[in-house]
Amino acid sequence: QVQLVESGGGLVQAGESLRLSCTPSGRTLSSYAMGWFRQAPGKEREFVAGINWSGGRTKYADSVKGRFTISRDNAKNTLSLQMNSLKPEDTAVYYCARRISGVVSTTHNEYDYWGKGTQVTVSS
Repeated sequence: QVQLVESGGGLVQAGESLRLSCTPSGRTLSSYAMGWFRQAPGKEREFVAGINWSGGRTKYADSVKGRFTISRDNAKNTLSLQMNSLKPEDTAVYYCARRISGVVSTTHNEYDYWGKGTQVTVSS
């Protein structure tokens, strides 16, 4: 069994920053691509950012590019999402996910393990 646990969500004002973290149990992250997705009430789950197995390749949704940074520390078995210049439209539950491939995908159904999510709320 693989469990992913997100942390770092909270309530902030527009323009402020948050850093999300994801820690797995049961398996190391080192050989897998990882991603962050988010889902707002009544909306579909959408891709936010992804990173390949080594951390050398990343991909971002257009809506967050330049503001968010995904990173990983395979030695510590952790995944992070630094979110700067937050906007009210970023409000959602954020999920970390693992893909069995080492290559990033933007499609949520290509990821096989998911965390339970952490709430991010940005007020104006």
